[in-house]
Amino acid sequence: MRIFIRLLVLFTFAVGLAIGARYNPGNIVVFFPPYRIDLSLNLAIIALLLLFVAFHLALNAIESARRMPAKVAEYRQGKRERDANKALRESIRTLFEGRFGYAEKAASRAAELPENGSIASLIGARAAHHMGQFSRRDQWLEDAATDNSHKVARLVTATELHVDQHDSEKALESIKELQANGSRHIQVLRWALKANQQARRWQDVLKLVKTLEKHHAIHPALAARLKDLSYEDLLKDHGHDGESLKRVWFEIPSSERKRVSVALHAATAFNERGLFDEARAVVEKAMEEKWDERLLKPYRDAAAPEGSAALLAQIENCERWVSEHPSDAELALTLGTLCHRQKLWGKAQRHFEQAIDDAIAGDTVREANLKLAQLFDSLGQEEDAARCYKRCALASTL
Repeated sequence: MRIFIRLLVLFTFAVGLAIGARYNPGNIVVFFPPYRIDLSLNLAIIALLLLFVAFHLALNAIESARRMPAKVAEYRQGKRERDANKALRESIRTLFEGRFGYAEKAASRAAELPENGSIASLIGARAAHHMGQFSRRDQWLEDAATDNSHKVARLVTATELHVDQHDSEKALESIKELQANGSRHIQVLRWALKANQQARRWQDVLKLVKTLEKHHAIHPALAARLKDLSYEDLLKDHGHDGESLKRVWFEIPSSERKRVSVALHAATAFNERGLFDEARAVVEKAMEEKWDERLLKPYRDAAAPEGSAALLAQIENCERWVSEHPSDAELALTLGTLCHRQKLWGKAQRHFEQAIDDAIAGDTVREANLKLAQLFDSLGQEEDAARCYKRCALASTL
């Protein structure tokens, strides 16, 4: 419809021009001695129009020729940008497909465009890392460092890749730079947690776990496990003397001190430093919260001196626990050990024999036989002692 209207307008204009020219009798005379040129007004107008059009076309041709180098450069730049952007998209696609060699090659082509340089370098770094080419990965990361507009992305990527390589030192350097840059979002905290865990920096691990727990960004089971590892390492530090160990223990939140795993490490550490009163208190408080037979070994290792009120209190605690757990071999062994220390020979023998009968683990059988043999030695019953020593030796070979 538009074409029809345009043709109608054009034909109307042509008809109007023809009619107007027919009734225009004017002439133009041009003197150029010794020549004289007579032209009709219509022809002169047409000639001027044609001359104007020719002049206009000539100027356009000159301008086009002048701008040709810039247009060629612009075309080539546009082609480079299109090719580089296509290569960038290809590198992302092949990276997610797991075709890391293709991804790295495409990233190299994409990096030819300066605007794509840092992003393409990060893609190339990831691809090289997944292929185990760590030197090339580091070179890609150095190339990405030339553009500070993607600094956070580069540092997070470097942290993730170094953590995956278990290179905690370099990962922590990147984390330090991230924190100086003010980046403390959840993913950075997670990578920082892994890096500090690999570096066995347990104080920092504890802080990060607590921060992630506040944001509900870590599974409770994982948080509990990491706390256990942290407390275990802090309590097992052989550089601690008795007083410093106490300070470490009381810096742990009271709710955490009652957990079985934490109490177990603490009681063992207190026993190693001769702090038996503290070890007993740790176990008793933990047992009030939750029964666990693993705490019984450090409890009997922390036995109070003979005839003391503390030893009698220990025996009373064990007898109370026996009423709740009558078939527990570890508990019978512990009660027998305490009775032996108090020189309650009959009760000690009965509990040792019960421990042997109820025991499943070989270590419990061996220890119960050994303590029973020592009991018979104390009573001068050499044959019974020899029999128990023999059973102890047999249990050791199993």
